[in-house]
Amino acid sequence: MDLTNSTPLKLALIVASNREGRFGPVVADWFTARTAERDDFTTDVVDLVEVDLPTALSHSPGPAVRAELDKVSPVLAGADAFVVLTPEYNHSFPASLKSLIDWHYGEWQAKPVGFVSYGGISGGLRAVEQLRQVYAEMHAVTVRDTVSFHQAHGRFDEDGNPTDPTGPDAAAKTMLDQLAWWAHALRDAKSVRPYAG
Repeated sequence: MDLTNSTPLKLALIVASNREGRFGPVVADWFTARTAERDDFTTDVVDLVEVDLPTALSHSPGPAVRAELDKVSPVLAGADAFVVLTPEYNHSFPASLKSLIDWHYGEWQAKPVGFVSYGGISGGLRAVEQLRQVYAEMHAVTVRDTVSFHQAHGRFDEDGNPTDPTGPDAAAKTMLDQLAWWAHALRDAKSVRPYAG
């Protein structure tokens, strides 16, 4: 008996930077072109420049906060998997991303998370290592392989394409393959037995 669910996985791509002049949309456009080539994912983009969540949490958020949550919470809840696209700010990840994570809990549980990072010499990998700890606390599973752009501004041409696409394309395929495996496994498992989070 085949217990697998062949319905395409719902992937939420979270664009974490909300700084003026940010480079994230360039990387996001490249990455969504990679996911569009696959038939196992449908992709929704959650761009945090469009969301204004406060850092102070509340058990009963007011109307303004609720309106901001309504922009993102349904997408996160409906997702089977996540890819977090993050820069590295001061050896860490953006406050906008931490707010998004902290305002949600069940939406992350028993789902896989992949990472695309960019930055200077580290390529955002220090931000990714911190995010692994945060997502573990959310009961999410992070996949091992990542996509990382070191000195990112010099790695893309004026049309937004990597100057040498071989490495990034291969890294994206590996990460998405791992993400798909975990997303299918966890979605199938949850259809049989609810997660005990």
